[in-house]
Amino acid sequence: MNYYSLNHKSPISTFKNAVVNGIAPDRGLYFPESITPLSKDFIENIGNYSNHEIAFEVIKQFVGNEIPTDKLQEIIAETVSFDFPVVPVDDNIGSLELFHGPTMAFKDVGAKFMAKCLEYFNQGNKEEVTVLVATSGDTGGAVANGFLGAKGVNVVILYPSGKVSDIQEKQLTTLGQNITALEVDGVFDDCQEMVKTAFLDKEITRTLTSANSINVARWLPQMFYFFFAYKELQKKNKDLVVSVPSGNFGNICAGIMAQKLGLPIKHFVASTNVNDTVPNYLKDGVYNPKPSKATISNAMDVGNPSNFIRIQELFNNDLKALKSAFSSYSFSDDATRKTMKDIYANSGYVSDPHGAVGYLGLQKHGLQDNEYGIFLETAHPVKFLDVVEETLPVTVEIPAQIQKVMNNTKVAIKASSYEDLKAFLLK
Repeated sequence: MNYYSLNHKSPISTFKNAVVNGIAPDRGLYFPESITPLSKDFIENIGNYSNHEIAFEVIKQFVGNEIPTDKLQEIIAETVSFDFPVVPVDDNIGSLELFHGPTMAFKDVGAKFMAKCLEYFNQGNKEEVTVLVATSGDTGGAVANGFLGAKGVNVVILYPSGKVSDIQEKQLTTLGQNITALEVDGVFDDCQEMVKTAFLDKEITRTLTSANSINVARWLPQMFYFFFAYKELQKKNKDLVVSVPSGNFGNICAGIMAQKLGLPIKHFVASTNVNDTVPNYLKDGVYNPKPSKATISNAMDVGNPSNFIRIQELFNNDLKALKSAFSSYSFSDDATRKTMKDIYANSGYVSDPHGAVGYLGLQKHGLQDNEYGIFLETAHPVKFLDVVEETLPVTVEIPAQIQKVMNNTKVAIKASSYEDLKAFLLK
């Protein structure tokens, strides 16, 4: 499988090159040259396959022969080593829980897959690779855990000071070894801009790669759990509508990729908080990115979502075609809190703020009698403990994955400008 840059000014790339470099020389995101639908027989009989077999079938065309079959199967086994249940919330709505992994966030899948691919590709190289990543919350912890101890790979994580939850901060600042956290005086967009600037800096780009969802090895494995959900819900014999809490839009883009592979999902809803760049674009046809605003669903505080250009590519930049299969709605913190309360009152289900935004998207879109709605619960409620316990009459039990980092000591380097980041990377 080859990949091309969405800026169309760089040479065609291999999968390995796309993973190692993260972004194309012309600063464009990599995109696969072809998408071959899976066989109808595989889709219709998906219940006969294990999650490992499904994941292998889904990803193999995008890796090609660049990773041997046995090694790719080994990587998949380490990547999807936990459950992805669909939990009923209403008669026609279920929560796809993606938080049963090591850092209790959906990004565990992509982070682990990319870490293992990069480690494989970097074996035997004398020069170490630096993974540079900006996080608005869960990416940092997932990347830190996924790459912890990876040979020949150092990880530098930028996060906005005071704008991630305490638990999220612990997960990305306490592991040590090959993981370094930089605490940035600013918002997520400032962190992301510093990362993008670093990739343009010829003094340091030679050994840099990205672990944000702009990297194909972080983005593509997120297709897996859409297939897992379909496998679980196939017997309902209803059309599926999927609502994805969306920030950088990598997750929902992976879902649309799954649809292009033949997965019968009827409609996608990109549910956002007040960072409403995409909902506004669908209304007026003008893409107008703007500075992000802080919310209680902080992992979605993104004003210029990097992956939306991939979604446009999937629909050949045809806005009418996009709107036929894709909707996007924006919701306030007040609406999010109210929905968390309503879900709990009606079903006893405890959702985190991001899941509540996803649920709101299904409500706004509306479901027909022959449709079943899934919203993605992208992180365990414990990741947003203060918000959840302030909003709901519950005490959230601290899972073992979180307990092991709670008492660790935070270690972070302060950074207020790109010059601070560059000085650290050169050092």
